[in-house]
Amino acid sequence: MKIISIVVPVFNEEDNIQHFYESICQNMEPLPYEFELIFVDDGSKDRSREILRELEKKDSRIQSIFLAKNYGHQLALTCGLDHAEGDAVITMDGDMQHPPELLPVLLEQWENGYEVVQTIRKTTEGVSAMKKLTSYYYYKVLNKLSDVHIQEGGSDFRLMDRVVVKAFRRYREHARFIRGMIGDMGFKQTRIEFVASKRFAGVSKFSPKKMLNFAIDGVLAYSIMPLRLGLYIGFLCAVVSILIICHVLVSKFIFDDAVAGWTTTMACILFFGGMQMMVLGIIGEYLGRVFEEVKKRPLYLIARGKPKEEMDIESEA
Repeated sequence: MKIISIVVPVFNEEDNIQHFYESICQNMEPLPYEFELIFVDDGSKDRSREILRELEKKDSRIQSIFLAKNYGHQLALTCGLDHAEGDAVITMDGDMQHPPELLPVLLEQWENGYEVVQTIRKTTEGVSAMKKLTSYYYYKVLNKLSDVHIQEGGSDFRLMDRVVVKAFRRYREHARFIRGMIGDMGFKQTRIEFVASKRFAGVSKFSPKKMLNFAIDGVLAYSIMPLRLGLYIGFLCAVVSILIICHVLVSKFIFDDAVAGWTTTMACILFFGGMQMMVLGIIGEYLGRVFEEVKKRPLYLIARGKPKEEMDIESEA
């Protein structure tokens, strides 16, 4: 039988784990596959780890990896992908917003020859209109800035063939936007649409701050357009400054009406100073990412699980 690995990042999901596990078993056991369920606990502070230990004792198909601290959703997914051994790997969240009922559909598309089966979230039940609006325009702006097209509504609920997983393991950058990485890798891909349900229990751990950082990573990881935008703004400021100089010269030598103006001076200083600080901030964001990468620190540390050495992962890829 072919083996299917299901990778699930977990962060304070004590109320969801048991129900999620039962739903996975209900949908996977009738299928002609063996499967392993890899939970990656991303530094939970509730009873999530205790529940995972209990499930491991009852079911040998469950493997739990406990990270040393909270590294974030994208690195938790990466850890699971590094340790998945299946012929195909499915990544999904454990809060029931990624419906396990779609697993047979993903596997059917995989058997049809697709190496990446990406799910597209049409909408999410109960989500606010503001979040829908910001998500819509974020992807619009991201695709305008980036050379890589990222599907609006794309999620981290997807199936990847073993070949794709091995290729993905060669990508070791720290600032990760996996949706863009998978889309940029190529391979034979298809999409499936779904409607995300409400969380089974609890509240989302994706705070506005995390969402903002995730959005910034998505822009800076796949586009140098912010740097180019700084160049354009600098050019515009230079043109405006030339026009102001021309205005002063005309006022002085033609109309003889040049009056030292504190307001004009301060407006120019604030305008050009603000533009310079903004451009420096953009450059600083890119330099900060370069600084993180050149240190060559591990992407994550495992407190308990079956860790692989980094060299093993690279050689396997």
